[in-house]
Amino acid sequence: MKNHIQKGDVITAAAPAGGIGAGEGAIIGNIFGVAAYVAAVGEPVELATTGIYQLPKATAAVLTVGARVSWDNTAKNINVPGTGRFPVGIATEAAGNGITSVAVRLDGVATVAA
Repeated sequence: MKNHIQKGDVITAAAPAGGIGAGEGAIIGNIFGVAAYVAAVGEPVELATTGIYQLPKATAAVLTVGARVSWDNTAKNINVPGTGRFPVGIATEAAGNGITSVAVRLDGVATVAA
């Protein structure tokens, strides 16, 4: 198709306030993604919007395999769905209290705060 731009599993956007590190999650507009590399605020950065990534988790959150998860953009971590958190995917492993990261399958859909 001559109107096809890209697959969409990786998009390029301007890095958010404070910049972003490689492998960090970010919400830019209504898109959640994981940065491919370090970028200063406003610089172009590639964000993966689908796939499975090990992401920081709220220490007290208890997640089961298949649990819906959300991104807390203030704490910069995965948590259970809740007010002000953005749905991003599902946990692909169990992660209990005290665990600080979790594998998450990103949905690749635009986010809306719960």
